[in-house]
Order: sequence, then structure tokens, then C-alpha cells
Amino acid sequence: MTEHLKAAPVPYANEKFLNSPDGRILRILAEYQEPLARFRREQIQDTVVFFGSARFHGRKDAAENLAAVEHNHTASSAVQFEQDVKRAQAGIDMARYYDEARQLAHRLTKWSLEIPARRHRFVVTTGGGPGIMEAANLGAHEAGGKTIGLNIQLPFEQYPNQYITPSLNFLFHYFFMRKFWFAYLAKALVIFPGGFGTMDELFEILTLAQTDKLAKKIIVIIYGSEYWNRVINFQTFVDAGTIAPEDLELFKIVDTPDAAFEFLRDGLTKYHLGGGPRKQTEVLPEIAKTRP
Repeated sequence: MTEHLKAAPVPYANEKFLNSPDGRILRILAEYQEPLARFRREQIQDTVVFFGSARFHGRKDAAENLAAVEHNHTASSAVQFEQDVKRAQAGIDMARYYDEARQLAHRLTKWSLEIPARRHRFVVTTGGGPGIMEAANLGAHEAGGKTIGLNIQLPFEQYPNQYITPSLNFLFHYFFMRKFWFAYLAKALVIFPGGFGTMDELFEILTLAQTDKLAKKIIVIIYGSEYWNRVINFQTFVDAGTIAPEDLELFKIVDTPDAAFEFLRDGLTKYHLGGGPRKQTEVLPEIAKTRP
């Protein structure tokens, strides 16, 4: 009786190959094609992206955290305890941004749902985690709209928040592919106070806009002048000659949900609904197509 070798796996089912360095290009392509297929299936035309700290909480949770820190004095020293209380107090001070991101996302989503269109317009999108991301997803969810979470694998666990539309809950391995999807569908960007990641995302979009690498007008809002004016002195760039004065017109700094919403609504209407002075191109034509 003739014996045969066990059949080898076909390449696309060979997990050892797919997870090897040689399979990297396929993993990268998968992080492009799989989201594209889902965006097409869910009829997502474009997005408004909210960025901001993952560490902020609403006022109630921030107050409970401060009370817990003060009550459970387990710090190794008085200095450590003072630092813990200071951070918890800062959480209360910054909680307004969680609440205001929620309000803004809610109002934007309610407005977008009234737009007559075959596909979903200006869908609130975040990095899918806690903090400002959760607040924006929550606001959009409460308004009855779809909402997107583009999460990322990290050394420490970051679970997707519960307010993301389940069919629009994504997980990426590659930061650059995640950034691609943030920018590719976005018609506006709202930057709440945040850390290194928020700064990275803000300046990447500003660089793309400054160098005219975007095939569309992206409206950029920087939210919270009290915070951002302490973190970045934009005028210093101009004074030093490292950017042009008109580069400051690439974004607008606002301090209230009302001001942010009005700027978003007017800009989105001008450039992406009613037509503006700059000709718009279809950024993702594949999404507009139905299946044959």
C-alpha cells in the first residue's frame, strides 16, 4: 500500500507563514482590505475623528476616584500620597472634556442623521478605547447613530469601549495602517486634550494638510485653549519662521461644544455638502459601489 505525505496547507491557511516576517505584506494588506470591506458593507461614506486622552473620566467617576484615593491611603510615603491626590484632583479638573466630547459627538451625530444620503455621513470615529474615545462613542451611540472604533494592539490591554457599533469595531496591529484609516475617511478632526499619541495624530494631519497631500478639505478643531496654550505656543512657529502665518489657518481653537459644533457644521456643509471653492474628489470610490 502506497503511503502519501500529509497534504501541506494552502498558503493562505498556513498560520506559521502568515505570522512570519515573510507574511508581513499579507498582514498589512489585510489591515487595508478587511476594514475596506466592512466600511463598504456598512455604507460608511466619511467620518469625523475625535482624538484625546484615554485617561479622562466623566465628573462622577473622577470624583469617586479622588474619594477612593483619599480614603484608601496606601501610598508608600506622604510625598507619594500627595502626588496621587494631585493626579486625582487633575482628573476632576479635566473631566469637563469627557463630558463635552460626549455632548459634541451627540449633537454632531443627530445633525448628520438628518442629512439625506444613501450612505452614512460624518460618522463619529475614535481610537476605540477609554477616556475621550469612550466619551465620543457614547455621545454618538446615545444619538442613535453608528460609531466607529479603531483600536490598536498594545503591550498593555486596551479593551474596546462598549459604545462602538459592534460591526464597526476594529483592531489593528500596525499603527501606520490604523492612522491610514483615521485619515482616509475623515472630513474633520477634533483634538481634545491628550498626550503623546494625541500630539502625534494632530501634527500628522496638520503636516498632510500643510503639504497638500490630502485630496479633500479636512476641518481641524483643537478643543480647549486653556490646555493647549500651555502645551503648544503655535505663534512661536511663525515667529521663528518654521511655518508660514497662513498655516495657523489650518485649524481653529474652540472652548465649547456649541462653538465646535457650529464650526464643524458650517465647514462640513461648505466643503462636503454644499460645495466649496476647492473641488472635492471622491476619496474612497470603492465604498460607494454596491456589490455586482
